[in-house]
Amino acid sequence: MAKFVVTGGTGYVGVPLCAALRARGDAVTVLSRDAARAASILGEGVTAVTADLEDSRGAWTAALAGADAIVHLAGESVGTQRWDAQQKQTIRDSRVEATRGLVEAIAAQPTGARPKVLVSASGADYYPYAHEPMDDDEVTEADPPAESFLGRVCRDWEREAMAATEHGLRVCCLRTGFVVGPGGPLAKMSTPFKLYGGGRIGHGRQWMSWIALADIVALYVTAAEDARYAGAINAVAPEQVRNAAFADALGKALHKPSWLPVPGFALKLAVGEFAEVLLHGRQVIPAKLKALGFAYTHPTLAAALAAAVG
Repeated sequence: MAKFVVTGGTGYVGVPLCAALRARGDAVTVLSRDAARAASILGEGVTAVTADLEDSRGAWTAALAGADAIVHLAGESVGTQRWDAQQKQTIRDSRVEATRGLVEAIAAQPTGARPKVLVSASGADYYPYAHEPMDDDEVTEADPPAESFLGRVCRDWEREAMAATEHGLRVCCLRTGFVVGPGGPLAKMSTPFKLYGGGRIGHGRQWMSWIALADIVALYVTAAEDARYAGAINAVAPEQVRNAAFADALGKALHKPSWLPVPGFALKLAVGEFAEVLLHGRQVIPAKLKALGFAYTHPTLAAALAAAVG
C-alpha cells in the first residue's frame, strides 16, 4: 500500500483517480480549499485536509510527511469564464504560485520524510499553435514552448514543479490534451449535437490533442510508480485528429448529425480570447509514451467516445 497526496482531487480527473487509488488499497489524502466538500464528494476512505497551497507554512504541510507520491492536479479551469485580466491572473496563480508553494512545503519536510515523486499536471497548450501551411508538423516533447498566454503558464508551471528535483524528488509533468470521458468537457461539447446543432469549430482543420479519461487516470498512477517516467511527457492519445473529424466522430457516437459549424467570429464574440485556443491547435505526438510502451485502454477516438457516451 502506498500513500498518495492529491491536489485537485475533486476535479474531473481527480475524482476517478482517487477512486482508482482507493480500489488498489492505497492511502489517499486530498488537499483542498474546502475539506468538507472534498470529503462529501470523494466519500469514505479518502482523508481531506484544508489547504491553501500558496501558503507553504500552513498546517496542511504536515500531510506531506511520509507520502510516497504527490499527484498535483490543482488549477483554475481555463474555459469556464471569459478571460479578463483578473481571470488570467487567477488561472496563472492557481498553477504557478500554488506549485511553488507546494514545492516549498516539500522542501521544508525532513529529508527522510519527503515524498519520492511529484507527478504534476500540465497542458498540451505548452506548444505553439500550428499555422498553415505548416499545420501538419508534429510536435514532441523536444519542441519549445509557445509565447501564448497558456504557453507561458504551462512553461512556468512546469518550471516550479521541476524545482522539486532539487529536493530529491523524481518529477514528471503530464502535458495533457482534451480529456474524453463521461460528463465534464465532453458533455458541454455534446449539448449542441443533442439539439441537432453540432458541428466543427471554425474551418475544422485545426488539430485536436485528446486522451481518454481512463487513460489519463492510469497514466498518473503509472508515472507515480515507474521511475522511467520523468520530465515532460505528452499525455495524449496516439491517434491525432482534426476538429472536423472529431465533430463527425462525436456526432456518430451520439447518433446525431454533425452539420452546423460554429463560425470563428461568433466564437470570438461569445468567449473572447479563449476562442484562440479552440480555433487553433497543434499535432501533439506522445513520443515518450510510445518509447515507454504505455498501454492505452482507448487508443482510438471511436473507442474513447463509445466508452464516454455509451
